[in-house]
Amino acid sequence: MASAAVDSETPRNYLNVDYSLKSWLLTTDHKRIALLYLASITLFFFVGGFAATLMRLNLIQPNGALVEPAAYNKLFSTHGIIMVFFFMIPSIPAVLGNFLVPMMIGARDLAFPRLNLLSWYIFMAGGALTMYAVIAGGVDTGWTFYTPLSTTYVNTNVMSAALGVFVAGFSSILTGLNFVVTIHKMRAPGMTWFRMPLFLWAIYATSIIQILGTPVLAITLTLVGMERLFHVGLFDPAVGGDPILFQHLFWFYSHPAVYIMILPSMGVVSELVTCFSKKRIFGYSFVAFSSVAIAAISFLVWGHHMFVSGQSVYAGIIFSALSFAVAIPSAIKVFNWMATLYKGSISYQAPMLYALGFVGLFTMGGLTGLFLATLAVDTHVHDTYFVVAHFHYIMVGGAVMGYLGGIHFWWPKITGRLYPDRWARLAAAIIFIGFNLTFFPQYMLGYLGMPRRYAIYPPEFWVLNVMSSAGASILGVGYLIPLVYMIWSMRYGPVAGPNPWGAKGLEWETPSPPPTENFDAIPLVTEEAYAYGAKEISVG
Repeated sequence: MASAAVDSETPRNYLNVDYSLKSWLLTTDHKRIALLYLASITLFFFVGGFAATLMRLNLIQPNGALVEPAAYNKLFSTHGIIMVFFFMIPSIPAVLGNFLVPMMIGARDLAFPRLNLLSWYIFMAGGALTMYAVIAGGVDTGWTFYTPLSTTYVNTNVMSAALGVFVAGFSSILTGLNFVVTIHKMRAPGMTWFRMPLFLWAIYATSIIQILGTPVLAITLTLVGMERLFHVGLFDPAVGGDPILFQHLFWFYSHPAVYIMILPSMGVVSELVTCFSKKRIFGYSFVAFSSVAIAAISFLVWGHHMFVSGQSVYAGIIFSALSFAVAIPSAIKVFNWMATLYKGSISYQAPMLYALGFVGLFTMGGLTGLFLATLAVDTHVHDTYFVVAHFHYIMVGGAVMGYLGGIHFWWPKITGRLYPDRWARLAAAIIFIGFNLTFFPQYMLGYLGMPRRYAIYPPEFWVLNVMSSAGASILGVGYLIPLVYMIWSMRYGPVAGPNPWGAKGLEWETPSPPPTENFDAIPLVTEEAYAYGAKEISVG
């Protein structure tokens, strides 16, 4: 794919340069910053997962025997805030994006290395503020901070949590800005837009959403603070405000934020499908432009969250149609992935299992999203467990499966070590089974009318809730297994070599782990992104 001359001094491996804490906390190496993010979001993942575990334990019994309803409200709020803002939104862009974007385009680092490190510190500051809110007594507004719950003038921890999310938003904006400038200005010679890996197209589209959408969330949370502190009457109808205004502002960001979480996973799946089928991606340009189309249309569909809020029925019809439209580019991706697999030389290794799991779960979530985009059906299932199941099929079944697939795919490149593939495939299967057992019963619960966010429920819903809680325990085991064998592999795993998968891409033409500056010399790109079957040209 590329050729390059070798400088007189070979760059050193980024893991073997300096292990001191100071060197990590002051690093500007994009790969080390990616690992700082990896450690941080893994911690947040298990904090959010612990809250979900307590919720499912409480729901084993209809009377909610584990915690009181007030504590249950704080549990689902903690779970949502931590998972959405401190795991799913930053997971792939901050970890895999940071690690891979410069190498994929043939650069030595991101455009603004110091800004990249600052982004991590801002993210950690936001996380610390939010964790303070949790430890100090929790938040009971849900992850959406809906008014009037968030603007009620009582002594709660809403402001600490909202401030944490507000601060973390700046990390998201700066990271997106860094990626956009890097992809525009630092591509290696010969790396045209249509030779870029599809992962980069997905990261680029995601970055546009981060830059344009996140400030709206920051403004919205600022207005909540003004309402609480100064009673200015923005959202409180008692003093002339409009609580629906908050929903418009919040969802204008938060529906595009769904694609901040899912678009990077789509980029990962494009890489996995073509690598493990050893075929060129089917319809490269369609897959690339579908990422841009998703980013654009995502800003036009926020009103489908508000079909029962009293908005105009005519506005509801328009938002319904636009919500159907945003499914089209997603369907294009799924179709092209399936066409790529057709008659491919498929290898069912762990990353590919996660990719196939993503396709199945995301498709289920997408199809049920069409139910929620239909006004009549949404009126029936709004604020029920049907919405919870749909959301998790997209976010957990989609975003998390894509993230785990990407981590497994590039782990040998990150560490230079291989993990035990049998254990990895077992974990992928356990996660897939546990996920479906957890969330498929919730579709039925929602259709039957069980409201979400309730600590207690009628006895007729007991069996389905027990099934869901049993699935959650299986899912938890599935998430713990990769943590164990990946930590083990860092010390005891077999040496990976530069390209254990036989994949295409500039990142696979560097040693594993890569040198500090990635390349001895900037490579010259001479092939398309997925030239499987073409004669390979070595670097050096």
